[in-house]
Amino acid sequence: MTAPRAHLTPAEVERIARAAHEGQRDKAGRPYAEHLAAVAEGVRARGGSDEQIAAAWLHDAVEDDALSQRWLAGAALPQRVKDMVLAVSKREGEELPAYASRILATPGALLIKESDLAHNADPVRLAVLDPATRTRLAAKYAQVRSLLGLTAPESPTDRRD
Repeated sequence: MTAPRAHLTPAEVERIARAAHEGQRDKAGRPYAEHLAAVAEGVRARGGSDEQIAAAWLHDAVEDDALSQRWLAGAALPQRVKDMVLAVSKREGEELPAYASRILATPGALLIKESDLAHNADPVRLAVLDPATRTRLAAKYAQVRSLLGLTAPESPTDRRD
């Protein structure tokens, strides 16, 4: 009989996420790992658990095909982390109300998405985008926030540290 495999440490999850997204850039041309770090830090600053922070590091991995669902299923992670990652992974062709419902139905996932939206809607990040993209994304983020019952985006001075 073999002993159960220990779960990945937070540092291991971070390394895996950074490696999976290596070479990717966000819409503003910045290394994608900066977004992952900001979302993980946002979850931590909002009082998130270690499981939520791990899920924040992996929150775009399946959606972006950086890691497969098969990898996630077999990863040495608590099931709750896997559930949160899958909850915040938008599926191709999925309508926003269905996406928001899944997030709301999954314990812990809302905090991850809140942090993700806060970073995505950061005026500094949006300012470098062309006006059409900036307008489209701002409207999309506002719609998702509304569906999730979240208040207006935080300003940088409102962030909890």
